[in-house]
Amino acid sequence: MARRVNYLNNKDMLKQIHISKSNYSWFEDRDQHHQHEIILYSTDDIADAVEQARQNKAKRLQKLAWDANEDKKKKQVDFEIDPNSFTEDEIVFRIMGFDHIPDEPGRKANPKTVADHKVKLPFPAFTHYTYVDGKLNEVGISHYNKDKEFDLSAGKITAILATMYIKLVERYSQRSNWRGYTYIDEMRGQALLQLAQIGLQFNEDKSDNPFAYYTTVVNNSFTRVLNIEKKNQGIRDDLLEKAGQAPSWTRQLAHEMKSQERWQKVVKTKITDDAIPTETIKEIYADND
Repeated sequence: MARRVNYLNNKDMLKQIHISKSNYSWFEDRDQHHQHEIILYSTDDIADAVEQARQNKAKRLQKLAWDANEDKKKKQVDFEIDPNSFTEDEIVFRIMGFDHIPDEPGRKANPKTVADHKVKLPFPAFTHYTYVDGKLNEVGISHYNKDKEFDLSAGKITAILATMYIKLVERYSQRSNWRGYTYIDEMRGQALLQLAQIGLQFNEDKSDNPFAYYTTVVNNSFTRVLNIEKKNQGIRDDLLEKAGQAPSWTRQLAHEMKSQERWQKVVKTKITDDAIPTETIKEIYADND
């Protein structure tokens, strides 16, 4: 029996997101410098973050060794790694920034951030550095090809990440509040298009839960299609009514429910107006006593 593959878990999603972003990037040594240990926003913070980066690398490798271990009797602590065992060249720092991205004046009418002045990117730009003997060495640049030239078409997402997109959209479309719509295929298509456009915008520094991020993207895409279809259906029903034709069942049921609500209000109002006077009720209770 074939082993069941779980495509939709945060651990594998994070891995595929990282590989996909690396496909769009240039590295001095891809095997050694593609994996960062810490995310910062200024090169000035690197000197103070060396120790934390070493600890992050040790924890990451420890967990990888434990996951690959087939002896289930061993614990994760058995694969502990000394953070000081790494050389300076093995510690990679990711610095978020757009300094290496070319400008595109006029891309936005009212630019508010640095990114608004730059070329539109599939994900936020970054640069990888090593910190050796107190000096910074640039070892990786996002959105650059193997010739170290700016190129947005050089990379692509992995086939596994694309499969995750498809599986997530299919599973989400089977929920009870979505699967009954006749235009569910349009919802799926819009969701896949949206994931393809902003799927790599997920920021690993802000969260380690890409599943929640992607689910929100899919839900928003489905809701957008639903609102558009409802608006179009309303226009179509108005035209049918003006032409003396029966509108959709949705419009007819909504009209019937409103009629029932109005009738119930009328009945309640009639009962209140015809209610037995308070003095009469007191007399009835007095006679019973």
